[in-house]
Amino acid sequence: MLQELNYLIGLTLIKGIGPINAKKLVAYCGGVEAVFKENAKALEKIPNIGPALIKQITSSRILKKAQNEITFIEKNNLTCYSFWDKRYPKKLKECIDAPILLFSKGNTNFSNTRVISVVGTRLATSYGLSFCKEFFSDLKEYNPLVVSGLAYGIDKYAHKEALNNRLQTVGVLAHGLDTLYPKLNKPLAQHMLLNGGLLTEFLSGTNLIKENFVRRNRIIAGISDATIVVQSDLKGGAMITAHMANSYNREVFALPSNYKDKHSKGCHQLIKSHQAHLMTSAKDLLDSLSWNSKIKPQQKTLFEHTQEEKDLIKLISKYDGIHIDVIHSLSQLSRQSLAETLMKLELEGVISKKPGNLFIT
Repeated sequence: MLQELNYLIGLTLIKGIGPINAKKLVAYCGGVEAVFKENAKALEKIPNIGPALIKQITSSRILKKAQNEITFIEKNNLTCYSFWDKRYPKKLKECIDAPILLFSKGNTNFSNTRVISVVGTRLATSYGLSFCKEFFSDLKEYNPLVVSGLAYGIDKYAHKEALNNRLQTVGVLAHGLDTLYPKLNKPLAQHMLLNGGLLTEFLSGTNLIKENFVRRNRIIAGISDATIVVQSDLKGGAMITAHMANSYNREVFALPSNYKDKHSKGCHQLIKSHQAHLMTSAKDLLDSLSWNSKIKPQQKTLFEHTQEEKDLIKLISKYDGIHIDVIHSLSQLSRQSLAETLMKLELEGVISKKPGNLFIT
């Protein structure tokens, strides 16, 4: 298995060959391992495989570099999904440009037959956040796997509300699993590992560049039965994801709003151009996908609190709304540690955040 993984990683390390040509190359050679054991003359006969690619394939450096990644995978207990693996996400495998290798952390059930992606603007308004809260509450009995991009705004609240309703949720990343962007979502990501996880096609040490977010978006679109755009301007990642979902013949839904709302211009355009169904509630999704039967949701994870967390809960419970600055002053925690702990407790449902940075139990 590790030897096969070494060849798979090696294939992803070849510069100038994308997922489509990589699959063709494997098909021509008769397997992933066979690609690296083929001689140069035989490789020359394969379409779109020129001297530059042949030089990389026949170089020993590629597989040596791949071995370093295997060390990282073993050290961090990651799960790998090959395109030719039965465990590979079924819907994503249908996409022509699906990655040949995925890396996952957590306990995600990719065999879930119901998968939705929820995306939107990073500048989410209370309208969008309120919809997320109601949408996932109504959807919880149907137990879908919820996918998003772990960005600020709608992505973040989609993950959060999925967790609040005991639904598995996966964040698709535009970088390797050796880092996390944005860093402020780290507490949220840690909780997602308990009921879902993180997914990426990128190796550790990958630079965070704009193009990677587009590649990330195609996974979000391709892995699901439907993509829901909650709020979006005319341009942005959510619109790219919606267009990709359409290209994969997936269902797309968009939430309407006031016609003057700039945060919903993209949603209105998708609906107006018949690229998305108008969505006002979870029922629209359920009817369109014919999800008639309810499925028992995942059991809520029981969290054990550290003494520091217990003290914080006790402090907040003494007040009918206590400001974060007062908590910081009384708790003697650093700003970063306090923010991470408050986020953790909020996700667990132990505390709630009110307008004005006030917290209550």
